[in-house]
Amino acid sequence: MTLFQVRQSLLLLVTAIIWGCTFVAQSLGMDHVGPFTFTASRMCLGTLFLLPIILWKRAGLKKHNLAEYRRRTSSDYLKTLVIGGVLCGLCLFGGEALQQFGLVNDTEVGKSGFITALYIVLVPMMGIFLGKKTTPLVWAAVAVAIAGLWFLCLPPTGFSISVGDTYTFLCALVFSIHIFVISAFVTKVDGVELAAAQFASGSLWAVAAMFLFETPTVSGWIAAFPAILWAGVMSNGIAYTLQIVGQRGMNETVASLILSLESVVAVLAGWLLLDEILSARELTGAALMATAVILAQLPMPNRKEKA
Repeated sequence: MTLFQVRQSLLLLVTAIIWGCTFVAQSLGMDHVGPFTFTASRMCLGTLFLLPIILWKRAGLKKHNLAEYRRRTSSDYLKTLVIGGVLCGLCLFGGEALQQFGLVNDTEVGKSGFITALYIVLVPMMGIFLGKKTTPLVWAAVAVAIAGLWFLCLPPTGFSISVGDTYTFLCALVFSIHIFVISAFVTKVDGVELAAAQFASGSLWAVAAMFLFETPTVSGWIAAFPAILWAGVMSNGIAYTLQIVGQRGMNETVASLILSLESVVAVLAGWLLLDEILSARELTGAALMATAVILAQLPMPNRKEKA
């Protein structure tokens, strides 16, 4: 495992930690505002958070790297950035809104984390149709991760399907597509600029949906503001940006496995911050998830070495 891979993996791990803590914020925020209002607010905040950073970085390029500054202000670069931002923003808006609808329709936070993390299966399956190769070791890691998620997120009584669960599964499907769209554009444009473009695009979709389907109130927005602030700055502004930067040069399936650790973090956060009981079943699930991530990053033995 190279130093570059270690760095990228750590960026994705930090992303998963922030996402895991955001499940609680999403659930609390939904007590006061609708799904589209929450999604629109967090995306607008994410855009505003990144704009000063982008302006500062571009000012530095203009002084110290004029060639790169000219590349980033060229029509070809801006066209690619806009296309990537629109596609990523549409996926992000769809995924976040569907996840919110799942929580509104009585899907528990733990079950929501389990179903959302099913992208660890959907990503390699989609990769087959896109000509992406997945090694047997990574497939084994996916299987171990699914077992870990089952122990971690679901009660011993089993699994039942509700309307909210259907929304959450569609969310996992959209987030799987999102991972591939990011991979397609992250090597062509700056990661932070792509993140800001996707938030700006997603904000437009979300604001339009908010006024079409909901009636937001100032009092409801103020009551939900602490949850919106966390989701907007930490989850959107920081975590989704780290996802884009961390995915550069990473296998999509391995990246999805690391990101799925958000489910482990969600359970641990409940234990540390909310005094929730951490059962032996959940500890087993967390251990399996950690094992899966390590397994996915082990090098495949060379056939010659086997012989």
